[in-house]
Amino acid sequence: MLARTPGISLILSILIILGGCAATPSTDTGVHAVASAHPLATQAGLKALQEGGNAFDAAIATAAVLAVVEPYSAGMGGGGFWLLQQPDHSTVLVDAREKAPLASTRTMYLDESGEVHPDKLSINGPLAAGIPGQPGAFVHINQHFAERPLRANLEDAIRLARDGFRVDEHYRERAEWRLDVMRRYPATSQTFLDDGNVPAVGALIRQPALADTLETLADEGWDGFYGGEVARNIVEDVQAGGGIWQLEDLEAYTVVEREPVVIDYEGTTIWTTPPPSSGGIALAQMFGMMRERPYTEIYPEKAADDVVARTHYLTEVMRRAYRDRAIHLGDPDFTEIPVDHLLDPAYLATRMSTVEPDQATTSQSLEGDLSGGTHTTHLSVLDAQGRKVSATLSINLPFGSAFLSEQTGVLLNNEMDDFAIKPGVPNAYGLVGGEANSVEPGKRPLSSMTPTIMDSDDHMAIIGTPGGSRIITMVYLGLLDVMNGKSAGQTVADPRFHHQYLPDAIQHEPDTFTAEQQAALEAMGHSLKNVGREYGNMQLILRDHASGETTAAADPRGIGQAVVNSAR
Repeated sequence: MLARTPGISLILSILIILGGCAATPSTDTGVHAVASAHPLATQAGLKALQEGGNAFDAAIATAAVLAVVEPYSAGMGGGGFWLLQQPDHSTVLVDAREKAPLASTRTMYLDESGEVHPDKLSINGPLAAGIPGQPGAFVHINQHFAERPLRANLEDAIRLARDGFRVDEHYRERAEWRLDVMRRYPATSQTFLDDGNVPAVGALIRQPALADTLETLADEGWDGFYGGEVARNIVEDVQAGGGIWQLEDLEAYTVVEREPVVIDYEGTTIWTTPPPSSGGIALAQMFGMMRERPYTEIYPEKAADDVVARTHYLTEVMRRAYRDRAIHLGDPDFTEIPVDHLLDPAYLATRMSTVEPDQATTSQSLEGDLSGGTHTTHLSVLDAQGRKVSATLSINLPFGSAFLSEQTGVLLNNEMDDFAIKPGVPNAYGLVGGEANSVEPGKRPLSSMTPTIMDSDDHMAIIGTPGGSRIITMVYLGLLDVMNGKSAGQTVADPRFHHQYLPDAIQHEPDTFTAEQQAALEAMGHSLKNVGREYGNMQLILRDHASGETTAAADPRGIGQAVVNSAR
């Protein structure tokens, strides 16, 4: 079912003129390009294009295979955001974010003393699951934007679910992290483990019940998941496991078409996600702050590639945007978001006026009252006519809630943890939130997913990544790389750092900074936290308008594949 929210969409159709003018529409590309987090998914998308489908068909085919072969990242039991763009640059955001069950309460994850329950009920088991949006996204996008039948776009996913796919190290690593919880649920253990242990590389994972569910969706459309036997079976399994889903929850679920956030910054146009994703507003604020107080104003004598100065400057920008995320952002269907205020140039200038060139701002000094993964996936698609898709999909933590509906084969998300379970208390990603993102029946939790498309006189890019709370800053740094002329391969491989207001620390990959650079940042008052591993899994398609060359890159941190083929 589709819901449109005209009033809210008008508010969130944000055109921010930050210098320069919008890019002109690009011409036909003459190529097909797909970048995704798994080679089997990329190949399914390319096949859809080669068989006459458009970018929207390819995106469905790619995402459907990801739902099968990446049970640790996305699936039919999750949701996400789909940014769809036509050749004339008309763009829509399909919001298929999960919704809180109608029986939800704002204290459902607290114990009798009002503290977060020690059993982590918002993370583990069926009580942690919101009502999925992924099946609805497939049906809606196929009906309104694609050219092939839904069954054709789901056929590779159905085959892989029934015949199986092979375990790789990526799968093993994520299963190891959630092993104890996966062992709690017999259906999950039997499907995704080997006698209660992490399967060996090369082991075959078959999901016949999921194949049946996908076939029902292909044949019956919307009612093939949100009504009929599939709906009855999944609700029965959830309730037997201690969850609170009802048939009414599935009947009431809606996919929402929203106007994207549109940012014009120095001749580059960026289309990205509105709330209930926080990504678009945060990016708009960060680029807005850069305009109001550029790097060159703070450091007139330092080079743009000075690592210490650039890191300090961008960290202060990130810190301020994430502070506003924590306080003001939530589901726009439930929360009045002060968009005009947050993006007012005078407000952004005030936020930046406190940035010092050689001294970190403490997050605690930024006023605000909060009481008032890398386990997601991304795909980018471009077709020969210039249609584009940037989609970020998730079940939240690896293997979601770890609860598998045995009758339907659907692995449930744990996106309820993305709500502010208790205002001011960090979630699994260390993010804090306020009343705007508290639990309410039928509400969508705030997200960091930030699928993005950008275009300028020089380049076009389709970009996105998983990574939990770090998604927004990864996309931000990636966009800056593209604007600075870096290649697709360089952009997805560059070392990463992140600041999210609280905890008050620069999180970074192990090799992002030298010892000397770390010491210099610490001397400024920054606290640094080596997260101990690389993070993110960026998928990027990049077109150079001058040469007409299209390139694509899958993040070397993952096992994905990016392919550009001639469409002729």
